[in-house]
Amino acid sequence: MDMVDSLKSSQVKSSQIQQLSTLDSSSSVLGCHSEPMFYYFAYGSCMCPVDLKRTLGEATHNYVVGVARLSGYRPGFYYRSPHRGCGCLDIVKDPNSYVEGVLYRLPMRLSDRLDIREDVSRGGYQHELITVSVDQKVYANVRTYSVVNKLSRELAPNDWYSNVVLRGASTCGVTEKYFWQLFYHIYQLQSYNYQECG
Repeated sequence: MDMVDSLKSSQVKSSQIQQLSTLDSSSSVLGCHSEPMFYYFAYGSCMCPVDLKRTLGEATHNYVVGVARLSGYRPGFYYRSPHRGCGCLDIVKDPNSYVEGVLYRLPMRLSDRLDIREDVSRGGYQHELITVSVDQKVYANVRTYSVVNKLSRELAPNDWYSNVVLRGASTCGVTEKYFWQLFYHIYQLQSYNYQECG
């Protein structure tokens, strides 16, 4: 119940981030960058701008484009994080499903830091170019990360990782339907005691 209460309190910030998402790319927030940029779709812990700031070393709220939808995939916990010792989110192709997350427009200078977070050099995740939609606008050649060597079955996330993912999903305003699907999926995995964390 504490997790649900904390998530509800984070919804206050949701409207602020959603206001950012209504600004188009010519606005002062998204258009003032003369440096090279890239689009990044986050569907796990990086949906939380506060947690992403921890990795990138600077505030990320101004880089939020909006809540995005990736069709033809589903979320699943098919990666065992060597840092967290538990299951972490991945995307798996599924023509009958979709994934919601956050679309960022990030400076290219932050790319290496994102790769480090996603264990790219160690064969954890890899770049995958996808197409997402934000409202009615389509964005192609968007970077996301998918697991290289997927587990044969899902591994439950620990409470810390779950809280970051759900807080990010709530704060950035994924649809209520998707949020509760993700919440109950995590709950089900943890209830079945798939968790192998000590």
